[in-house]
Amino acid sequence: MQHKANGARQKRSQRAQDIRDQAVVLTFVLALNSEHLTIIDLARSLNADPQDFARPDAVERAVRDLVGAGLLEIDGGLVKPTVAARRFIQLIEDGV
Repeated sequence: MQHKANGARQKRSQRAQDIRDQAVVLTFVLALNSEHLTIIDLARSLNADPQDFARPDAVERAVRDLVGAGLLEIDGGLVKPTVAARRFIQLIEDGV
């Protein structure tokens, strides 16, 4: 994050913020590896710090975009990583 001359942080572009939100959500879901996580549960867990997800719909938007990219799926209201996302993490952890 770049700083302005007075020390204040510059505001992220909407696209940069969306990408950051998606990374945080995907990382959290993969790390938790839970079969019992709803979007509401995700939002509650990730919104502990108001600066993390400033927009009320940020978690929902991130989940929607990750579902569209094939990295998350929603099954019966539960958010889960796809087989592809799990395989990617396995490749990274095993040292590509």
